[in-house]
Amino acid sequence: MANSSTFFPILMLLFSCNVYTNACYPSIISFGDSLADTGNLKEMASKSNVQPPHFLFPPYGETFFSKPTGRCSNGRLIIDFVAESLGLPLIPPSLGSETNVHVTELGEGVNYAVAGATALDSSFHEARGVGIPTNASLGVQLGWFKDSLSSICSAVSGN
Repeated sequence: MANSSTFFPILMLLFSCNVYTNACYPSIISFGDSLADTGNLKEMASKSNVQPPHFLFPPYGETFFSKPTGRCSNGRLIIDFVAESLGLPLIPPSLGSETNVHVTELGEGVNYAVAGATALDSSFHEARGVGIPTNASLGVQLGWFKDSLSSICSAVSGN
C-alpha cells in the first residue's frame, strides 16, 4: 500500500504531464526497441529470407488492430498512447513502403524503433562473441533519421 509521501509525488507528476500534453506538438520522432517498434522489424523480415518473427501472426494485434501489425503486443504500444494523447495519428514505421510518402506529405512523425535493437553497435557485441539478430542499433536508427531529415524538415516547414 502506498503511503501519502509516495502518493503526492505521483499525483504531481500526473498533473505536470497534463500540462505538456496540452502543448502543440506537430510530430513525434521515435527511436528504440520492441517497446516502440510499430512495424520496422516486420518490414526488415519481409525483405530478407529469415523466418518471420512470431509476433507477425495472431493473436498479436487482435485486441486493437484486428490483425498483426508488427508490434510486439496484442494491441497498442506506449508510443501509440502518447500519439493519441497529443492528438496525432499513430506513428508509422520508417521502413514501411508507404511511410516515405507519409513523412514527406504530412510531417506527422516517423518511428525508427526496431524490435531487438541495441544501444551499442553490432560490432561491439560481435567483438565479445555475442550475435545480434538485427543490426538496428541506436546508431543505425540515428543514421536512418539523418538520411530522412531533409524530407521530414521540408514537410514540417510546408505546413
